[in-house]
Amino acid sequence: MPEEVLFESENRQTRAEIASYLRTVADKLDAGEPITLTAGDQTVTMEPPASPTFEVKAEREGPAGGPYELSIEFELEWDEGAEDGADASGLEIE
Repeated sequence: MPEEVLFESENRQTRAEIASYLRTVADKLDAGEPITLTAGDQTVTMEPPASPTFEVKAEREGPAGGPYELSIEFELEWDEGAEDGADASGLEIE
């Protein structure tokens, strides 16, 4: 099945602004509440199940010899209508 983008937002933010967004997501996950994303006229509300799959990826992309673009990606995944996801992997973030 092809990918359907339900919401997308990309813009430069300060580290403090990004941390605030991540704290809000963390608080919603802790409380078991839906997460609503809004930017301009776009809005989507998603309800992660109790145990979604959590993917963390660090990447370096670019042509051989650089310049490179570095990224850290955090992704929550689950099957639509699912209640549980994968087991814990022992991930640590420091």
